[in-house]
Amino acid sequence: MMYTVRVGEKNIKPTKVVCVGRNYLEHIQELNNAIPENMVVFNKPTTSISHQLIASNKESIHYECEICFVVKKGQLDAVGVGLDLTKRHVQSDLKANGLPWERAKAFDGSAVLSRFVSLKGVNIDELQMELYINCVRVQHGEVRQMMYQPQTILQEIKTYTTLCDGDVIMTGTPKGVGEVHQGDAFLARLKVGDYTLIEVEWVAN
Repeated sequence: MMYTVRVGEKNIKPTKVVCVGRNYLEHIQELNNAIPENMVVFNKPTTSISHQLIASNKESIHYECEICFVVKKGQLDAVGVGLDLTKRHVQSDLKANGLPWERAKAFDGSAVLSRFVSLKGVNIDELQMELYINCVRVQHGEVRQMMYQPQTILQEIKTYTTLCDGDVIMTGTPKGVGEVHQGDAFLARLKVGDYTLIEVEWVAN
């Protein structure tokens, strides 16, 4: 189904995807960004949601693998993993001119999401993700490394906007981002400690 996320056995249509930027110190450093004084937050529309990874022939698109949550009744209800796709050159130009990032971050298909599983019995503090491209691990991030923890993110977002049931929160990416190339095989894992909760594969078309 178009623009839906799979939560357990149900397809749910979010009203928005709320993303946190600059949430891992080493990723901030790898892009030579300033450490923000406040949480960096931006939205993607529902049309950004996809379950396929599309590489672009026209412009450079970068992957950013992230731990993601689905909200229900104002609380974190389910967890998954996703790719925040970014048109890096476009973003750099926009940032240099002090302009919003939407053209670089909110385009169709820019939120590639796995299925989501219930958080019942899951210790959020032990969540971690890893991303392999063509069998090489390129990213690894843990909740403990985040500058803003998931519950802190949730509370901060709720200070300025209503989170509807099914809305997705993307919590930021660790270091190791790079370009998506056609034919690349992506394997993302979401783990609690050593136990794998979700494993998902995407091939860049």
